[in-house]
Amino acid sequence: MEIKQVEDYQAMSEAGAQLIMETVNSLEKPVLGLATGSTPEGVYKRLIEAHQSEKVSFRHTTSFNLDEYVGMLGSDPNSYRYFMDKKFFDHIDIDKQKTFVPNGKAEDLQRECEQYEQLLMDHHEIDLQLLGIGTNGHIGFNEPGTPFSTKTHIVDLAPSTRKANARFFESEQDVPEQAITMGIATIMKSKQIVLLVSGEKKARALDQLLHGEVSEDFPASILQTHPNVQVIADKAALSKVSV
Repeated sequence: MEIKQVEDYQAMSEAGAQLIMETVNSLEKPVLGLATGSTPEGVYKRLIEAHQSEKVSFRHTTSFNLDEYVGMLGSDPNSYRYFMDKKFFDHIDIDKQKTFVPNGKAEDLQRECEQYEQLLMDHHEIDLQLLGIGTNGHIGFNEPGTPFSTKTHIVDLAPSTRKANARFFESEQDVPEQAITMGIATIMKSKQIVLLVSGEKKARALDQLLHGEVSEDFPASILQTHPNVQVIADKAALSKVSV
């Protein structure tokens, strides 16, 4: 696991965007695994700027998002499909038909999970998977206790996760209780993983990731066993990391 320390959120975003650009520009048909939320938003902003200045094209790129809320239409402003469209896809030259996000409104949610997993398999491995980390160590929406062997599945969101995501909703009660998420085994198949960590509130989680034991009680710890992980963390996120 390679650790890249940067000054702040802006520098983290620039470094993350640079790695994605290198992947997209070096491959004929790149496959990206993408994340939502405030952490990767700066990365997407910089990629849009790079696209507008003709430094990168996404015409031949396919993308898979980590997760989506159960019961939420893609047109809902709080859905992850809506987030990706407004924050990224609408501003670049990617083929929207090649941008995949789980369908949280599917009539048969289990079948949706199976079909999403099959779609991932059909495209072979993800070339670069972008991740954030929750304060409880979740990656994607894989909460503590999730088996490392899981594939795409339905998850009950932990109270701490719903509380953290409440800032995007009118109230915590409005945050969905379930989500569809790529499983840990699915994420670990990625050729390269880039973990973005910013801010002091993620410092304890980052310290546990780097120095704790590999345990399903802290899902992100499995990243210690992946052969190609780059952690891009700002000084605040590294403030509690022990030597």
